[in-house]
Amino acid sequence: MKIAMVSEDASPLAEGSSAEASGRGLHVAGLSAAFTRRGHEVTVYTRRTTAGTPAELVADGGYRVVSVPAGPPTRLPGDRTLPHLGEFGTFLQRHWAAEQPDIVHAHHWLSGLAAELAARAHGIPVVLTFHGLGAVQRRCEGLADPSPRSRIRFERLIAIRAAHVVASCHEEAVELTRMGVPRFRTSIVPGGVDLTVFAPVGICAERHARHRLVAAGELVRRNGFDAVVKALPELPDAELVIAGGPTADDEDNSEGRRLRHIAAEYGVRERLRLLGPVARPLLPRLYRSADVVVCTPWYEPSGRVAREAMACGRPVVATGVGSLLDAVVDGVTGRLVAPLEPGAIARAVRPLLEDMTLRETWGAAGYQRAADRHCWDRVAVETLDAYHRGAPAHAGEVVSRAR
Repeated sequence: MKIAMVSEDASPLAEGSSAEASGRGLHVAGLSAAFTRRGHEVTVYTRRTTAGTPAELVADGGYRVVSVPAGPPTRLPGDRTLPHLGEFGTFLQRHWAAEQPDIVHAHHWLSGLAAELAARAHGIPVVLTFHGLGAVQRRCEGLADPSPRSRIRFERLIAIRAAHVVASCHEEAVELTRMGVPRFRTSIVPGGVDLTVFAPVGICAERHARHRLVAAGELVRRNGFDAVVKALPELPDAELVIAGGPTADDEDNSEGRRLRHIAAEYGVRERLRLLGPVARPLLPRLYRSADVVVCTPWYEPSGRVAREAMACGRPVVATGVGSLLDAVVDGVTGRLVAPLEPGAIARAVRPLLEDMTLRETWGAAGYQRAADRHCWDRVAVETLDAYHRGAPAHAGEVVSRAR
């Protein structure tokens, strides 16, 4: 089967470089490689962000990547790529006139706008994965939400028009129903994890305290790192290591400065370590060095850090939001807590620091869940099922024969 992946603002070639990389590019890369292993022909379309980037190349996973010339060849924030979507969609329409795919899978709302514009001209079914909805982000962040005001309206429009929508978690599926998408046109497929990279056995990063908590992700308020810092006074002999964000001396590191101020206020400054950018190949070492991995965002459409930590055999304490509700099994692979409650975080982490057997038991269960539920081959099969449900009769037959 010929599958066109549209990932306008998250290239599968560029997103795997650091801990705070968006999950979209990693998801597209993992899913495309899994499809390719199954014999499908996959082409990923992403906006060109570097002048010297080849027009087409073959990624290590065996799929083709097409760099679409739309807007300036430089990285742009999401709200600044919207004016270039017409150009992006026109390129797709012309490209598909010569090489028509059997199905189009668009990732994120911006990609969905461009993909539906181009696919409609050729009658190609479009499947959408939003990787987070604007309505949820707006509720959680309020005025701090950087998305364009038009995002929620566009998301509702393209979701209703799509052949099928793949939700990342049950919470997102419920939100899609509120938006007017019939439940039968929605499938729930979680994100995956590369089990050849993230594994329990391997090198561990050096520790500087008796116990270690590890967190990872973009250094922004919505990731809730401050709640973990505030929990440290109740967790003596534990250091908190956060991977991601700008370097310590970066002028844009306002959240880093805020976290250090909070740590000083709570008397735990010497137990907070902000690592800044961490190359993804080094992340498994960091996870394996932890007693507990903490994921405490206000909302979380991806759940990537929790999956990676579980694949490394570490228990996870996470806020009960979004994909984390699906990824972490409370009392089996970790604990789920309410957002922004330092006391609840401390109460969830403390037994794990005090009981090695509990840590190892929950860590082993976490690895098994990651291997069974989140390996990319299973994610690929479930995504193909979504294609089959959403595609018209002819496309459905193609999917069935190609599985």
